[in-house]
Amino acid sequence: MNIQGWAEIALTLGLAALLGWPIGVYMSRVWNGERTWLDPVLKPVEGVFYRASGVDPSRSQGWLGYAGALLAFNAAGFFVLYGILRLQGMLPLNPQGFDGLNAHMAFNTAVSFVTNTNWQAYGGETTMSTLSQMLGLTVQNFLSAATGATIAAALARAFVADRGQGVGNFWADLTRTTLYVLLPLSVLLAVALAGLGVVQSLQASATATTLEGGQQTISLFPTASQLAIKQLGINGGGIFNVNSAHPLENPTPLTNLITAVSINVLGWAAFFAFGRSVLAKRDIRALAVAALILLSASGAAMYAIETQTVPSLAAAGVEATANMEGKEVRFGVPASVAWATMTTGASNGSVNAMHASFMPLGGGLQMFLMQLGEILPGGIGSGIAVMVLMAVLAVFVAGLMVGRTPEYLGKKIEAREIQFAMVAVLVLPLAILGFAAVAAVLPAALEGLLNDGPHGLSEILYGYTSAAANNGSAFAGLTANGPWWATTQGLAMLLGRFVPAVAVLAVAGALVVKPKLAPSAGTLPTHGPLFIGLLIGVILILGGLQFFPALALGPIAEHFQMLGGVVRP
Repeated sequence: MNIQGWAEIALTLGLAALLGWPIGVYMSRVWNGERTWLDPVLKPVEGVFYRASGVDPSRSQGWLGYAGALLAFNAAGFFVLYGILRLQGMLPLNPQGFDGLNAHMAFNTAVSFVTNTNWQAYGGETTMSTLSQMLGLTVQNFLSAATGATIAAALARAFVADRGQGVGNFWADLTRTTLYVLLPLSVLLAVALAGLGVVQSLQASATATTLEGGQQTISLFPTASQLAIKQLGINGGGIFNVNSAHPLENPTPLTNLITAVSINVLGWAAFFAFGRSVLAKRDIRALAVAALILLSASGAAMYAIETQTVPSLAAAGVEATANMEGKEVRFGVPASVAWATMTTGASNGSVNAMHASFMPLGGGLQMFLMQLGEILPGGIGSGIAVMVLMAVLAVFVAGLMVGRTPEYLGKKIEAREIQFAMVAVLVLPLAILGFAAVAAVLPAALEGLLNDGPHGLSEILYGYTSAAANNGSAFAGLTANGPWWATTQGLAMLLGRFVPAVAVLAVAGALVVKPKLAPSAGTLPTHGPLFIGLLIGVILILGGLQFFPALALGPIAEHFQMLGGVVRP
């Protein structure tokens, strides 16, 4: 550990949060339909989309109609992407000559990108054609990110409304977020990355002469354009198997910093956009502070852990100042820790396998960050939406303590809101622990594990945590391209994405019809340090719902003589 390392981690986290503020102000204007500086160019384009699809953007939908449109749109996106992947071998722009994916891999990949998870059970440069990458995966990188933003926009309107009816128009929210936010930022970032050395090519490969005089074939793809939305959309799934550890995707320390900041910045922007939209900047700032405290503490702990000598090396008498296994040696331990913190906090990962190379406590911290939910700051919109539900639960707990009906942002919180909030937060432990418990004793699942014992259990837990939390990073050692893992992880992704989304919209539907109340002497302040502490406590307790019961899976598995290594299928 040194001051330079601490400064590097602080700079990465701080830049993402600071840049999120002005972008969040702009995003709020987009959500609210206010005039932006891009209106002269994009307003006519937006109108073309509405006329072509028969959408009236001024028509507000109830929460059921909004949720139905969201589910129908994403179902259509799944089937289109599934078809592209299955028919890849017969489609154009396939200079590599790749065959189509089999059924379970196409299902897993299509679900992964539609749910903003972007888990990769395949090697991108050896599996996906240029068409599949550009028309299939990159399109969903935009649309899945925009879908998350629509959830927050609808919830914000519910808090602002005074005995309202609708929560907005899903089609308008989706179109405006894509056109005005994601597309312009992605173009700017793609141009910058290409200028800094990230490859951008439609050629299949290039041939290079090695120092020994041999020939090496290097795979080429339109990487910069997909990398831009991969990071900004908090997606994670990249063109190359090792994602941002690949030198053609992340060639310099500057590109490393830019891409690390990019994967968090719109998550923070959604926090500030929500605060401006609901006219409660101080209250939402408290949520951002709580998220930043948890993320910073976890990053600091990981840095302290990873700069210790590996116990096995110390026992062997090998001198080492840090755990360099699996780290991005070009950038060092601080950059790797910053990446791990940003990707698990953003609820998406784009350096596969690096997470397994951390010390046990470091890997456990990353798993726990994901199990807290999509809130630190999480996905675009979906992170702040779930964080607001955490705040709702916090004021409910406080209300029980003092015997008063709780309020949050001018709305009374009653039984219906709490019921849907609990559905949103409990689906994660149910999906993680349910699938993991079965996988820990099922021979078909254990065939996909590289390791026995505790590390094998970690592979199982991390795999389902990453899927259900829509994170998409891998712990390494898990062969996830078989039928069992591809199918069950796909189901976990669907549960982790759409059950909370519908629950948030149901909360919005319950709140929008309620009167907007002015604060009174008995209203709990929701912007001070006491509330921030209460909120952090609620988050940690809910995160523990899956982390601590998971510790019991090891003895259960050993009882069945499977994961403990006594019987190995």
